[in-house]
Amino acid sequence: MTQDGYTILENAIEPELIDALAGDLLRLEHELGTVPAQNIFEGTRITRIYNLLARGPLYQRIPVHAAVLPLIEKILDRGCLVSSLSSIAIGPGETPQPLHADDQVIPLPRPHVPIIANSMWAISDFTEDNGATRILPGSHRRDHTPLLGTDYPTIPAVMKRGSVMVYDGAMWHGGGANRTGQRRVGIAMNYCAGYIRQQENQQLGIPLEVARTFEPRLRKLAGFGLYRRLIGHIDKCSPEDLLDGGPPRPIVGFVG
Repeated sequence: MTQDGYTILENAIEPELIDALAGDLLRLEHELGTVPAQNIFEGTRITRIYNLLARGPLYQRIPVHAAVLPLIEKILDRGCLVSSLSSIAIGPGETPQPLHADDQVIPLPRPHVPIIANSMWAISDFTEDNGATRILPGSHRRDHTPLLGTDYPTIPAVMKRGSVMVYDGAMWHGGGANRTGQRRVGIAMNYCAGYIRQQENQQLGIPLEVARTFEPRLRKLAGFGLYRRLIGHIDKCSPEDLLDGGPPRPIVGFVG
């Protein structure tokens, strides 16, 4: 990870969970009437479903998965947050996504310490022909981000269904071209440091009645907690107190 900026966890996710996710994504796509966007970044033949934590209890298993979360916590720390959770189905005929870094909108000098750590779950096989994510290993250590429209020597992140690629959000990457007749389906489970604003607004995007069903660790990952006993507080109390409707419990040792 430190040298290349990524690693692939082979066969990390149990087959029954992958099967359940594959089937439910098709259900959501039908019920939500999801269609591809019409821009080169999101893709014109890519179906994306956002805000998955609000879509059903099945998706609550993803952010806290024991095969992935411990590695994320090593890259960031235990105060990390869910930044976004979405699905990405690359359809036949899609062209390569522009190369980018997931943290390039953050105005920090580069290189910098990891502030975003993301994972791509292979819900189907990822091959060079069907749109496996293109990556540029080591690019997270560069002092700039990729220039739009410039060619770079990328490699495909080939992996089997049920595998997960974990990568530094500063590493340059982009979805690949799909030259097959089948869709390439992945789930992007993205995390950020506890002091960085989340890409998807979890506190408004997830209905409170849904957030109340989250296990304690997932509550904190979604932002219903505090970073280092300070960041995110409400009148010196954790937002989790308001989530449960209980009396506020002032933080002992609050330093704000």
